[in-house]
Amino acid sequence: MKSKYVILTSALLISVASFAQKDQIKSAEKALKSGDAQGAISILNDAENMVANAKDTEQAQFYYVKGNAYLNLADKNIETSKNLSLSAESYKKLIEVEKTSGKQKYSTEAASSIGQIKGKLINSAIADTQANKNAEGAKKLYDAYALDKKDTINLYYAASTAVNAQDFDLALPMYEELKQLNFSGKGTLYLATNKVNSNEDNFATAKDRDMAVKLGTHEKPRTEAVPSKRGEIYKNLALILVQKGRTEDAKKAIAEARKANPEDSSLLLTEANLYLETKDFDMYKKLVNEALEKDPKNADLVFNLGVISAGAKNNADAEKYYLKAIEINPEYTNAYLNLAALKLEAEKPIIDEMNKLGTSAKDMKRYDVLKAQRESVFKGVIPYLKKANELDPKNQDVAKTLLGVYSALEMTAEAKSLKAKM
Repeated sequence: MKSKYVILTSALLISVASFAQKDQIKSAEKALKSGDAQGAISILNDAENMVANAKDTEQAQFYYVKGNAYLNLADKNIETSKNLSLSAESYKKLIEVEKTSGKQKYSTEAASSIGQIKGKLINSAIADTQANKNAEGAKKLYDAYALDKKDTINLYYAASTAVNAQDFDLALPMYEELKQLNFSGKGTLYLATNKVNSNEDNFATAKDRDMAVKLGTHEKPRTEAVPSKRGEIYKNLALILVQKGRTEDAKKAIAEARKANPEDSSLLLTEANLYLETKDFDMYKKLVNEALEKDPKNADLVFNLGVISAGAKNNADAEKYYLKAIEINPEYTNAYLNLAALKLEAEKPIIDEMNKLGTSAKDMKRYDVLKAQRESVFKGVIPYLKKANELDPKNQDVAKTLLGVYSALEMTAEAKSLKAKM
């Protein structure tokens, strides 16, 4: 008899608690309707410890009201990012409860709200980046990814934005997650211009895009290939690891990536750049030559070999590579500039010797020889400087160097013409 009394008492306590919770949910709803979202949250927080023992329908209602309250605060620009995330968290719990119970009352609306929250986070992140608040934007983009982990592009944008913020501690785990996912980002965009606002819209499939064109809402359909982003991802990951003194981890990460994606040439270039960054020039040249075997028309690779050769004081090889880069791409401005700089290096020893000469007949004769050699150097760089100036007319350093050469050679007309353009 006594045990029955205890059971009955416990049942009454649970019932009283249930009634109390129902009242709190109703009070929270009332507060929210009156515009007091913060008050609604406070009421629900007081009831949080009883939620686990509540009926499924009450749990769902609890999270529904709480999600709405947080969303209301976010819409009022009150700790927007934090409240959007808390709202989405409540909605996700609601969906989980109703999925388990098999009774769906709020799930459809909650899923729609989560989609809206994702859009709000992305738009807010874009506004942050435009205001040069990249760290805040990166966090919001990551929150958007956390809401829908199938949409991995938001993780990529979050990591890139964190790098723009120079917040490498924030970026590193994001890049490591991209690595774990073997994210590529490679794909195809199905685009067409919206006739109403002239914006170019992206469609999920070519069929959807072509249907919109057929219906007359869009025009100018086109397809655009999106290249793999793995090279960029591993480059940034490696640079961050190197900066943190984890060079071997960086090398290991890229080696693993190349093994998993042997056809992705961007990873080979990334590995080469890593060895360039760590000043392992022999390994760099080996990898670049491997890349050139696959892509012999890559002017950047050939140019970089020129830079490495110049750094090693191997001017003959440097000149060869710079000329090869120009042969591949006749508008490669930096190759012309570096060739000119390489040629002008020959002036210094000439000037040094000229300054040591005296006024004897022998010295004066030697002076004339050196002067002719110096003029020959200047004449040799004019074609490269003129081409660089033509390709990049706003580059004042190029223009001033060319002007100095004209003046040294007493090319008055050319100097006057160039000066007029500066």
